[in-house]
Amino acid sequence: MSEKQRETFASRLGFIFLSAGCAIGLGNVWRFPFITGQYGGAAFVLVYILFLLVLAMPIMVMEFAVGRASGQSVSRSFAVLRPEHKIWSLWGYAGWAGNYILMMFYTVVNGWMVAYTYYSFTGKLEGLNSEAVGSFFGGLLANPYELTFWMAVVIILGALVCWAGLQSGVESITKIMMCGLLVLMTALVVRSVTLEGAEKGLEFYLKPDFTKLFTDEAGNVSFSRLGTTLYAALGQAFFTLSIGIGSMAIFGSYIKRDRSLLGESVIITALDTFVALMAGLIIFPACFAYGINPGAGPGLLFVTLPNMFNQMPEGRIWGALFFLFMSLAALSTVIAVFETIVACFMDRLGWSRHSSVLFMTVTVMLLAIPCALGFNVWSDFQPLGAGSGVLDLEDFIVSNNLLPIGSIIYLLFCVTRYGWGWDNFIAEADTGKGMKFPKALRAYLTYIVPLVMIIILCVGYYQTFNK
Repeated sequence: MSEKQRETFASRLGFIFLSAGCAIGLGNVWRFPFITGQYGGAAFVLVYILFLLVLAMPIMVMEFAVGRASGQSVSRSFAVLRPEHKIWSLWGYAGWAGNYILMMFYTVVNGWMVAYTYYSFTGKLEGLNSEAVGSFFGGLLANPYELTFWMAVVIILGALVCWAGLQSGVESITKIMMCGLLVLMTALVVRSVTLEGAEKGLEFYLKPDFTKLFTDEAGNVSFSRLGTTLYAALGQAFFTLSIGIGSMAIFGSYIKRDRSLLGESVIITALDTFVALMAGLIIFPACFAYGINPGAGPGLLFVTLPNMFNQMPEGRIWGALFFLFMSLAALSTVIAVFETIVACFMDRLGWSRHSSVLFMTVTVMLLAIPCALGFNVWSDFQPLGAGSGVLDLEDFIVSNNLLPIGSIIYLLFCVTRYGWGWDNFIAEADTGKGMKFPKALRAYLTYIVPLVMIIILCVGYYQTFNK
């Protein structure tokens, strides 16, 4: 597709909402609350926000800059900006594949959200105790046909939005979804903080106790605990913004040059963080009000919270609204990543939007089936050790490999003379009205951040294979 033919956003708000929608997802509303509960509450939140600002957000600006300057998706952006050094363009294929792998498990988990929304509205979760809710969720995972059905619903919904086009489909629907998400979130926060006994949850979440950063569950001072906590905060900062595989670069390629990129990145990061913090305000006051462990882990969402809603007045309604909120958050990411995949076909192969959407729909549907089967038919396949499965393998490939490696590549591409180069990056990032990128950060971004990213990568390997 030539540059003249390229679609663009109809408004700045569309770009902000769609980019934020890509960042806002399971990392904010599922992973962030339970990982905050596990690592000490408010003190962890402050460390996470610090890492988000000083490490993750500058790389987001770089990914936007590469996308806008090239006017292409990740599949061609490096080749357009640095055609004489073809080694950079290899990441275009890795980023393209990374978006596919992300959707191979993300659509399955999003299917759980949609299923729980339906079951909550229809009353199938009403009146169940904790054991019964656990059995219900176990039954959902054990049924390959049901998992595949809900996964297919998510894929078809996302594909239909992309089929309608960038402005009339992706941009318009995302605006509606994001507005609905914010309204639902506000209502749920008000309900949660007004529960009897919610004060203790608010104190846990909003009053920092820095001793919890290096104190283990037994109350002993542990520097290994501090290291694990810092790594968890670093990983969350990069995971939540979805940087490294071109999911943000594509939206950069769709925007005009009238606004500087740092200001836009600050707004998107702030909106992403706001949703994560509000998700905590929904979950922690309610957990403490009903005596639930906030560090219960991934099962907090699908087993513990439904039981809590069953104890709450009008719990069926609030439970349904909560899972609708979760579904919208996750679906916004699905739509954004689908658009990235579709754009790669359009840019690299010259296909039409409709042909690209059809091919993407079929291939994602087929490639996501192993994840759905990994909880039942293929449950004996445990590639990362006992207790792991297909989802864990796919998540490891994306979260522990492609996202951090991709972030390092975007960083080096923008700061070294062997890539696009610092001067070109700054010129693109500062084009337009708004905040300008601090040039004094050059040495920090060139030498310190890559080292930190490599450490994150190595610690991720160590934690995965040293169980």
